[in-house]
Amino acid sequence: MARTQAHPAHLGRSSAQAGGGASIGSGTRVRGRVEGDGALRVEGEISGDVRITGLLDIDAGGTVTGNIDAAEVTVAGVLTGDVTSRGTVSIRAGAQVEGNMAGSEVALEEGASFSGRIDADFELPDGLENG
Repeated sequence: MARTQAHPAHLGRSSAQAGGGASIGSGTRVRGRVEGDGALRVEGEISGDVRITGLLDIDAGGTVTGNIDAAEVTVAGVLTGDVTSRGTVSIRAGAQVEGNMAGSEVALEEGASFSGRIDADFELPDGLENG
């Protein structure tokens, strides 16, 4: 099977992603800030901050080194940087995350590696509330 190499700054369309968001394919490296409207799937590597209006999905083979601002974030790969999300931050089993997470909800699956602070809105169960 022939193997092709993508141009390092190539951002292609992913037909597998709902809404046709952009993707950074496996073996592709992007250095610098990434900004855009819609969703982004990372199967390769980004070294720089990411600011998007939709879902950021870092696949198991993907790596992001930089701060993130996105509507929602799902990490199955490697992330080093702080996250600000208007929605849910999900850290999947097998993911390696180092940084502070801020979102309306932060979910860590068993088997994920996480080092940092979590800032999320939550409600205390009855009996634990102040008052």
